[in-house]
Amino acid sequence: MGKVIDAMKSRFQTRDIPKTIQGRFNALLRKEKGDTAKVAERLGVSRRTVQRYVKGDRDISKSKPEILDRLATEVTKDHQPRVRAKAEAEARERGLTVETRAKFGFTAAGGSTDDSRMRRLTEDVPDELIPEIFEALRNGDDNKANEIIAEGLAREYFREADTEALRGLDVKFTDIDYIELDYR
Repeated sequence: MGKVIDAMKSRFQTRDIPKTIQGRFNALLRKEKGDTAKVAERLGVSRRTVQRYVKGDRDISKSKPEILDRLATEVTKDHQPRVRAKAEAEARERGLTVETRAKFGFTAAGGSTDDSRMRRLTEDVPDELIPEIFEALRNGDDNKANEIIAEGLAREYFREADTEALRGLDVKFTDIDYIELDYR
């Protein structure tokens, strides 16, 4: 995972997904209540392949990397739904703050640029972006989470004056040194 998703997991989840591939497979199988057809659909393999994994005729840890990546993604989607829902509800109620040290740069609408540089920022995330951030966490999509947080920081820090020149500002958020999320 990336730094943004890792920071969110460390703050909003109490434990990680199972470490072993077999443990992840078993978690997905439990989530689908033993329905091998549903597990096969989620992994993009045949039902017979899943049945072989269950029976022990085939070792899932020796599967293609794409299947193992899908397994991790699918298990992450279902991991600790009540803990995540409680954290999201609290974030919506109290708000969310991001503290980071990362490289920020921007491109204005007129084509002028400002070279990116390291900045340390502590800003509140706009409330309307909070559900999108938690959706990115659910999907394990670090790029999307990065984009959403960059947009929130851009709104709060770079576009605070709300002038015409700043409305078209495209903020780049890269080279994250550290990032922490917390409730306001």
